[in-house]
Amino acid sequence: MPDELLTIGAFARRARLSPKALRLYDELGLLPPVRVDPQNGYRYYAPAQLEQAQLVAWLRLLGMPLARIRTVCGLPAAEAATEVAAYWARVEDDTASRRRLAAFLVDHLNGTTGKDHEPMTVPPTTPLTLCCAAASDTGLVRESNQDTAYAGPGLLAVADGFGAAGALAGSLAVEALKPVAGRAAGTRAPGQGDVLNALADAVTEANRSVEGLADAGSGTTLTALLWTGSTAVDSMALVHVGDSRAYLLRGGELFRITQDHSHVQSLVDEGRLTEDEAAAHPQRALLTRALDGRADSRADVTLQQVRPGDRYLLCSDGLSVVIAEETLRQTLLTAEHPDVAVRELVVLARRAGGPDNVACAVADVAESGC
Repeated sequence: MPDELLTIGAFARRARLSPKALRLYDELGLLPPVRVDPQNGYRYYAPAQLEQAQLVAWLRLLGMPLARIRTVCGLPAAEAATEVAAYWARVEDDTASRRRLAAFLVDHLNGTTGKDHEPMTVPPTTPLTLCCAAASDTGLVRESNQDTAYAGPGLLAVADGFGAAGALAGSLAVEALKPVAGRAAGTRAPGQGDVLNALADAVTEANRSVEGLADAGSGTTLTALLWTGSTAVDSMALVHVGDSRAYLLRGGELFRITQDHSHVQSLVDEGRLTEDEAAAHPQRALLTRALDGRADSRADVTLQQVRPGDRYLLCSDGLSVVIAEETLRQTLLTAEHPDVAVRELVVLARRAGGPDNVACAVADVAESGC
């Protein structure tokens, strides 16, 4: 071994990185050692690699995902600088969006706990109505439609089936929620805790229904909103599993209120991918959670505080993957009625090539009838 090569420990100390980080960077092709001992697997680095190690460390301090760092490190200096500037501009845009989301969450939580101020703009006895519509479309590439969209009394739901019996799996999942919606909409509506428990039971039942289809490799995502009352202090229950999504349009801003249960989302959470990279990733359809008949299948069940003027969108990835969130926001902002909104969203997906089935459902929280 040439004398000038450094062991991984010595290189880590000089680069102010941990050996664990160096091993990860090697696996990703960011900073491979110049030599690996064939007998013991020890890694050795050249002093000339310290500059790139420092660059990687600085880019990580910026929060840049490792996949993008790999791109930057492979560019000439001037192009790398342009890439860093573009990344930071995106960070500033994202920070502004998160600032708005933080304000929304503070407002939402204060409304839930009653602290600081009362966010409702109407008396708590003001009757509220849920006006909704749903649409599903095969798209321009697939031969059959495995997406399900439903909008009915007190229930909004989207399911994206997969496998040979995916359409049936999605339909079974939505059907399992309808009895809960009927009970919640009754003259003596159950309490919110009862609704959440009933929803969790319904999801368990839906998963049992799908179990018989598991041999065909079939299952479904499920994202649904259940209306729990009729006054301004009431809320909607949200159930979610998979990579279909729920959005809330409030005060002109669009907020995603679900987290994808997918492989690429886990990579985004770890900082390995950006949202843009995730959207184009070849494994973006690989789910980490779904209703597929397995005993450990589960869904997130939470409450959403409602306000008059809120507009909700549920959609499968056949819409969210091909249409930018800003376009979704503008469409939801300008469409006069949920019926109009879902029709326009389907048209947008088809204009974008319609590579997948599309399901979407839109609901408005209104102070008067639809």
